[in-house]
Amino acid sequence: MKILALDLGTSSVRGLVLDADARPLPGALARRRVTLTVGEDGTGTLDAVGYLACLVECLDELAAGGHLRDVQLVAASAQWHSVLPVRNDGTPLGPVLAWLDTRPEPPPGAAGPADADAFHQRTGTWWHRCYWTVRLPWLRDRTAGRIARFVGLAEYVFGALLDTAPMSMSQASGTGLLDLRTLDWDPEACALAGAHAGELPELAPAGWRGRLRPEHARRWPQLAGVGWAAPVGDGAASNVGSGCVDPTRVAVTVGTSAAVRMIEALPAGAPPPRLSPQLWRYRVDHNHVVTGAAYSSGGNLFAWANRELRLPEGPALDEALALVPVVGGSSANVRFGGDRPPGVAPAGSGEVRGLSFGTTSVEILAGLMRGLCDLVVTDLALLESRVDGPVEVVLGGGAVAASPWWRAAFGAALAPRRVWHQRNPEIGATGAALVALGRVGDAARLADIGRTDETASPS
Repeated sequence: MKILALDLGTSSVRGLVLDADARPLPGALARRRVTLTVGEDGTGTLDAVGYLACLVECLDELAAGGHLRDVQLVAASAQWHSVLPVRNDGTPLGPVLAWLDTRPEPPPGAAGPADADAFHQRTGTWWHRCYWTVRLPWLRDRTAGRIARFVGLAEYVFGALLDTAPMSMSQASGTGLLDLRTLDWDPEACALAGAHAGELPELAPAGWRGRLRPEHARRWPQLAGVGWAAPVGDGAASNVGSGCVDPTRVAVTVGTSAAVRMIEALPAGAPPPRLSPQLWRYRVDHNHVVTGAAYSSGGNLFAWANRELRLPEGPALDEALALVPVVGGSSANVRFGGDRPPGVAPAGSGEVRGLSFGTTSVEILAGLMRGLCDLVVTDLALLESRVDGPVEVVLGGGAVAASPWWRAAFGAALAPRRVWHQRNPEIGATGAALVALGRVGDAARLADIGRTDETASPS
């Protein structure tokens, strides 16, 4: 059996083919960069049509290489929180509002939830610019043309390719409109969003599978009749791909952005454990939830430093970083892109401190990396308070996979906890495949992880 896994990310679209245990097959990877439009006013948008075109190019490349033969399932990891207003025919009425966009704000005079804590416990979210409760009214006031409905990026892409495109429970939980217990749209959240009947996506039932439309089945005949699983939120997929699927093991993922997260079993209808005021909670699928904190900065810190600070390149950078202690030195507030919820700091809140005329560009980069480590340590303590004793931590994501120094800095900041490193950089695609296969419980055994300071693996 082969699985086609799609990763609908913020900086790139990727398609890769996995074996029956969700391990990437050599050479079966297609990737296209996408352009995230950002601005000093907090803009963070994606071009929906261009994004879909990049995914189509990835599928064409994989088909041309013969990699789509024998694929029996398509799984997808997709970014949370995005929203796009569309017409009746599904065409966009503007750009995709990505998670990074900090412009939305409540209408003047609008009141939030009647009971903010009860709302947080039900939905796992807040009345915040990141969620559809604030984003939908803001978009209505700024969208030319009649809005037929609102979709996320994943629903737009799947709607263009498949016969139907309902919203997964995982993606729906990222809107801030889902009751995590009933697995239905929350009436109070919908009222805050001003969402009328028919404007929200249909919710996908457990085990849902879509099929390619006839015109696309002709383009990719290897996928004709193959089932497409409902997309998994990228954070949830990354946890599963990191082998962190119970409260004893927490994932720290650094891709474009970063997060610290814990997965717990929670079937539909079961009351969720009480949620800390500083943490969010979303759905992985119908049977699991993920709790954690997220940050607007991650690998994009390196991208900024590499662009602006004239860093050494390739191995020379690793050699220069190796001379910088993982503790001490310059420090940083890494909120360059503003706060993720529940914080409300705007984009442009970043700072670098402790500089002198002797400070090098590499030392500034190290300070940025340490700054993210410090944020993670604070929120990990909140997650850890939910379990009896310290947890293990698994580092994952392309940014930490590419930087031995950053892995060492996390190891030092998280000590004395046991810290592991997931070697596979495609944890989102791997995790989405395991969720689609109904094999979340196998993730810890299948994860390719080792200690940051040794080669032995707990799996």
